[in-house]
Amino acid sequence: MRLPRTRPRSLAGQLFAMQVVLIAAVVAGCAVFAYASGSAQAEETAARQVRVAALAVADSPSVREAIRTPDPSAVLQPYAERVREDTGIAFVTIMDTERVRWTHPDTSRIGDTFLGNTAKALRGQTFTETYTGTLGPSIRVVTPIRDGGKIVGLVSAGITVDRVSSQVREQLGALALAAGGALALGGIGTYVINARLRRHTHGMNAAELSRLHDYHQATLHAVREGLLMLDGRRRIALINDAGRELLGLAPDTEAVGRTVDELALPAPLTGALLASEPRVDELHLTADRVIVVNTRPVVGGEQRGTVVTLRDHTELQALTGELDSERGFTQALRSQAHEAANRLHTVVSLIELGRVEEAVDFATAELELAQVLTDRVVGAVEEPVLAALLLGKAAQANERGVELVLAEDSLIDDGALPPSLAQRDLVTILGNLIDNAVDAASEAPEDAEEPGAAVPAPRVPEGPAGRARVTVTALADERELLLRVADTGAGIGPEAADEVFRRGWSTHGAGRGLGLALVRQAAHRNGGTVELDAGPDGGARFTVRLPLGDRTAKSETAGARAKEVTA
Repeated sequence: MRLPRTRPRSLAGQLFAMQVVLIAAVVAGCAVFAYASGSAQAEETAARQVRVAALAVADSPSVREAIRTPDPSAVLQPYAERVREDTGIAFVTIMDTERVRWTHPDTSRIGDTFLGNTAKALRGQTFTETYTGTLGPSIRVVTPIRDGGKIVGLVSAGITVDRVSSQVREQLGALALAAGGALALGGIGTYVINARLRRHTHGMNAAELSRLHDYHQATLHAVREGLLMLDGRRRIALINDAGRELLGLAPDTEAVGRTVDELALPAPLTGALLASEPRVDELHLTADRVIVVNTRPVVGGEQRGTVVTLRDHTELQALTGELDSERGFTQALRSQAHEAANRLHTVVSLIELGRVEEAVDFATAELELAQVLTDRVVGAVEEPVLAALLLGKAAQANERGVELVLAEDSLIDDGALPPSLAQRDLVTILGNLIDNAVDAASEAPEDAEEPGAAVPAPRVPEGPAGRARVTVTALADERELLLRVADTGAGIGPEAADEVFRRGWSTHGAGRGLGLALVRQAAHRNGGTVELDAGPDGGARFTVRLPLGDRTAKSETAGARAKEVTA
C-alpha cells in the first residue's frame, strides 16, 4: 500500500520551528553563562568576605594581647565565634606559628594541628586557597598576626564550598524561572509573528514561494502587454519589459521606486495612472505610440496601490485609418461610377438625337478633365503609395465639392524615400492632413464658429469659380521629405496652434480630434517636425518635415564599398 505523500511544512511553520529552537538555544546558552558567571562571582565574593574577616581579626589589638596570656584560647575562642556568627562564614581559626589551634567551631579540635598550608603566611604573606579540612572543602584565607614586627600567630577564615554552592543554587532557581519566562515570551512572540507571516504567504512553503517567484518573473517577461504596479504612494513597485517599451523608458532606466510624475509622460496619461477610480480601455498617446490603459485599484481595508495594464494600439489605429481610407475610396468609386453612368447616358442620348459632334466634344472634355490630375500626380510623385493616396483623396474631395490640387513644385522620384520610412506613417501623416483640410475647406463660414473653433478669417475666393481648394505639396531631396497641406478654410487662430495636436481637440464635437495627434506622433517617430501657420488662401497650412539622412548615409556607404570592390 502506497502511503499518501505529505505536503512539506509551510514557510511560516518552518520559520516557527527554527525560531523556537534558536530561542531555546539562546536562552539555554544565556542560562549556562549566567550560572558559570554566578558561580565565579559567588566564589569571588566569598573569598573577599573571608579575607576581610581574617585581616580584621589579625589586626585586632585584643587578639595580640590574648596571645601574650598563658591561655590564649580562653579569650580568643569566644571572640572568634562572635566574628564567625556576625560575618556568616564557616570558621575563624586562630593558631600559633606551629599551627596549633587556639580556636575552632568544634571545641574538641582546639589544640589540634591546623590542616592547611601556612608557609606563605609564616613568610608574612596573606593568601587564598581552596582546601579540604575538618569541615570539608572550603575557600579559606590565611594571614599572619604581627606584634611589633614579629609574627606571633596565624589567622585562617573560611567558608565551605557547600555553602557557596547553595547560594548559587538559590540564584539558579531564579535564573531558571527567568529563562523559562523568556522562552515562553519568545515562543508566544514567534507564534504571533509567524501567524501573520502565514497569512501573508498563504500557507505556502519555501519551495512553493520560490516556484511562484520563478513563474512570476517568467510571466512578466513573456507577456506582451505592459504591466505596471503602483504602491499606495503612487511609486512604481513593478514594471515589465513591455511596460517600459510602451511608456518609452530606456532599458537601463531605474524605474522602480520612482513616482509616476517623474516619468515625463503626457499629462492625460499621467492623470489616468494617478487616478483613484478604475479606468477601462482609455486611449492615450505617448510620443511614439497609441496605448490603451486599464487601471484597477488594489484595496484591502485601505488603498494599497494600483494595477495598470497597457496595450499597444498603434498598429490597430493605423489599420483603422487605412480601413477608413479604403471605405472612402470605395464610396468615391461608387459615386464616380454613378457620375460616369450619367455621363455615358448623356453621350448616348446625344448620339441618339443625331448630335454626334456634341457627344464627342462632351466625352472628350470629361476625359481630359479626369486625366489632368492623374497625369499630374503620376508625373510628379513616383512613390506609388503616395500617388495612390493622392488620387483617392482627390476623388473624395471632389465628392464634397473640394478641389485637390498638387503644387507645381512637387516632386518625389521613385526610390527617393528610404525603406526605414514606413509607408504606413506616410499614409497616416498625409491622409489625416488632407482629411482635415477637406473638412475645413468644405465647411461654410458659419459652420466654423462651433465651440472651440478659431475665429474664422476672411475667406478668399478660390479659383475662377470660387470653389473650395486643398493644395498639397510633396517634395523630397537628399536631406528631407516635405509634405505640406494648405486649405481655403477658416484657418486656426494662434492661440489654438499648440492645442490642435492634443488628443481630443476638434471643432466637430466629442469623439473626434485624434488625426492631428497621430500626425505629430508619426512625425516624431521618424525624427520629423510638424508646423502650423496661415496658408496663402487664408486657411490653415500644415508642414511636415521628415529627415532622410539615413538614406544618404546608406547611399554613401554603398558607394564607398563599390569603389573598394572595383579597386
